[in-house]
Amino acid sequence: MNSFILLITVLGLFQTPPQPEPSVPVVEQSPRETLTRVAQSADAQLQQSIAELNALRELVTAEKLPLAAQLTAAEAKSTTLRKEGDRLQQEADQGSLDLVALKAESKARQEELAYVSNILDEYARSFEQKVHPTELQHLGEAIARAKQATENNALTADEKFTTQLDFATLTLNRVQDSIGGMRFAGVGVDADGTVLDGQFALLGPVALFRANSGFAGVVLTQTGSDKPLIRPLEGPMQESLAGLVATGTGTMPLDPSRGGALKALVQKTNIVHIFVKGGPIMWPLLAASILALATVLERTFFLLNEQRKRSARANKRFFDAVYKGDLALAVQTSQASQDCVLRVVGYALEHRDVGIDDAIAYAQSREMKRFRRGIAILDTVITLAPLLGLLGTVTGMMGSFAVIGGDLSAPGQITGGIAEALIATAFGLLIAIVALIPFNYLNARVEEVETEISASGSHLRHLLEKLDAAAKPELVPVAGGV
Repeated sequence: MNSFILLITVLGLFQTPPQPEPSVPVVEQSPRETLTRVAQSADAQLQQSIAELNALRELVTAEKLPLAAQLTAAEAKSTTLRKEGDRLQQEADQGSLDLVALKAESKARQEELAYVSNILDEYARSFEQKVHPTELQHLGEAIARAKQATENNALTADEKFTTQLDFATLTLNRVQDSIGGMRFAGVGVDADGTVLDGQFALLGPVALFRANSGFAGVVLTQTGSDKPLIRPLEGPMQESLAGLVATGTGTMPLDPSRGGALKALVQKTNIVHIFVKGGPIMWPLLAASILALATVLERTFFLLNEQRKRSARANKRFFDAVYKGDLALAVQTSQASQDCVLRVVGYALEHRDVGIDDAIAYAQSREMKRFRRGIAILDTVITLAPLLGLLGTVTGMMGSFAVIGGDLSAPGQITGGIAEALIATAFGLLIAIVALIPFNYLNARVEEVETEISASGSHLRHLLEKLDAAAKPELVPVAGGV
């Protein structure tokens, strides 16, 4: 009851107070009537509110069912999406793990690829040193491509690796082709520097070449050039090698030294070959060496002959006779002897009337002229030979530079000019060195004889002065006068 009264009171508070009707007279009522009327009015309002509340409940109920269905559907969809999200999260986590594993595996594969690529690159770079230089004529481009593959930024990693694998395959095919020998076309250079087209034949370490013109020989490598030098052999061996290169069948001398004996055979040279390689300047050097040799031989025989003529006994008899004053015997002794020293002092003694010093100087100069003959020739050769060698160096280098300025495909001519220069210089120095030894020896012997002649002349002068002093009369002073 209290709740009902409270509800009525609340509703009354929210109820808009009735407006007084104008011009209606107010009738006074009793409190009971007033309370009855208020209770009736509150009951009417309560019924109306209950009706509105029921209508509102029906409306809420009508609207609640679709919302509940939507909420259920949304919750079901949320559950489905949550499960799908969990599944996707698991797949994402698994994908992350797989990605990490793939990255690790990719890095390992890249490292393996880089390792294999480095090995192939090192193989390509060292392969050039392991094959015969003649093979570079048909393998050179492949080797260059393989060596440049790692440095070519325009190529992808796959293209670089493919290039290196192609080169490795090429080298494997070369090994199969080289079993039993192999032949291939190429060019070589003869001893005159002429470039020849022909065919090579590789038989183990031995390389042979046959030009299209029929010229054939053993291949000798040239440093800094892929065009080898071709040196022919002599006799039937030459024809056999030519047929072997041309047809692929034939006979070949056994060389257990792995090609060393054949190379030594074709590289064997003699003094004539070296002389020809030295160029035209070698002829003046030859003339100078012959002149020096002839002079040395003549002077050697001269000194030996003069040494044989020397006589210590005759020298002693001469000076003993002068000491005793027997000048005629001394002159006779010097004339009978062939000793160069006795001839000088004997001539001076014989012509002492013109002055002993002048006679000694004249006789000494005459003998020294005999001893010095030919020394000037040796001096000239010693000075001239290195200059001729230097001239040969200049002419040889001029020839080399002329070839460099012209045809660069003839390395034999370039090395030929350098060889000419070195040979001429070597021969010029050798002639000067060899001639210098006898030159100094001859000068020493001349100085020795000159010293001995000077000593003997001084001794003769001293003895004659003593004889003259003994032969002069002694002047005795007389006292008083005549």
